[in-house]
Amino acid sequence: MAHGTFDPGFHVYNLERFSLLLITLVDDVPRLDWRWKPGPNDWAIVEILGHLAREEREDFRPRLERTLRDPTEAWPPIDPEGDVARHKDIDGDVYRFFEEFVRARHDNLAWLESLGPLEELAWDNAHAHPRGFTIRAGDLLCAWADHDALHARQIVKRRHQMIERAAGEYGCLYAGEW
Repeated sequence: MAHGTFDPGFHVYNLERFSLLLITLVDDVPRLDWRWKPGPNDWAIVEILGHLAREEREDFRPRLERTLRDPTEAWPPIDPEGDVARHKDIDGDVYRFFEEFVRARHDNLAWLESLGPLEELAWDNAHAHPRGFTIRAGDLLCAWADHDALHARQIVKRRHQMIERAAGEYGCLYAGEW
């Protein structure tokens, strides 16, 4: 894949718009399906929303903030997969998680705006991750926006699986392969 020029404004724009996409993806899912999982290792839609709300508070912004300020500063530990189970997101409410996400995203976007012109930030500041790789502030911003897209894809897949589940003796293959 060809790479273009890093455009922090593009990523911030995507961060700004994601709440609209997210509510559209989950608003019409019946409450009975919020907790449905196609397999034991899959996340239900409510768990995806709980994860997104927590990540918005505990992951991308704190790491980006530290990396921009002092890339040698340690990052607070997180356990995204473990947290979904530990916090019992399966018992949560999609709309409550969505509201938590929106509030945190609003605060994070205001923080980003307060930093000044995006083009002038130290995107090349690099943090040595304890797992043995280096991650730059610019990498974090790109990953933040992409994290949204990846979980949107996960929700769309869950919706696809619900359609297949409800097909009964009929099939959906005519629509195309997943």
